Amino acid sequence: MLIELDDLKQGAVERLAREEVLAVRVRHFIDKDIAARLSEQIMERGLQKYLNAPSIGRIGMAFYEAENQPPLIANYFESVFDNINELRKRCAPYVSPIDLLRCVLDEIWPAGAQLQTLYGRKMYVGLSRAVKPGVTFLAHHDIFAKDAPNSFQACSLQAQMAANVYLSMPGEGGTLQIWDQQLSAEAFDEMRGDSYGIDPTLLGAATLEVCPEAGDLILFNSRKMHAVTPGTEGMRLSLSCFVGYRGPATPLSFWS
Repeated sequence: MLIELDDLKQGAVERLAREEVLAVRVRHFIDKDIAARLSEQIMERGLQKYLNAPSIGRIGMAFYEAENQPPLIANYFESVFDNINELRKRCAPYVSPIDLLRCVLDEIWPAGAQLQTLYGRKMYVGLSRAVKPGVTFLAHHDIFAKDAPNSFQACSLQAQMAANVYLSMPGEGGTLQIWDQQLSAEAFDEMRGDSYGIDPTLLGAATLEVCPEAGDLILFNSRKMHAVTPGTEGMRLSLSCFVGYRGPATPLSFWS
């Protein structure tokens, strides 16, 4: 269910897209000491809060926060490049790990990889997420076609992967949990009510649990239910995006 590598490979991405595995872990995608410095630099200038998950801090707006509301969608696109540049500034003089990931994906994938376009506009990439000790990241799934209904770009995906680069981890906990099951959008929405997710215990034991280390990159099938256990003694900070797959001869795409 898990592939562990020293460098990201085309074959691992293909196996994840074909649902032969649940996750791919690249150890030390960035140096651990650099990850610690980046974590300090990103956090020292403060974070905003998710609109629908206020217990989690972030830089940039996730597209799913717009919830198909035109004013929020407009806000998302208007802030795309400001948010991309803000993360780069906070990472300087180091390269943003998301920029590094974008380059690696473009290099290893024969058809290349590119920033996702939606409604004729470029999407944001590089969401940073900070989770305080004691906070559970509720079980949820991420499905582009649900966030952008009736969009060819979203509906043409054959697979959707989440990519997380971890900059800091709590002393204990902060484990990524993945269930090898998919809930329909309707069933999930009924279970979650007004929340962004559901209590992980409702899903039973997770199929796969991975506890990342600072500097690791993990890619996993975001259409499967996933959650994060609460941590202790420190913040869990990661940089994330989605990676879209439309077949082996088509470029990958990425967005947040």
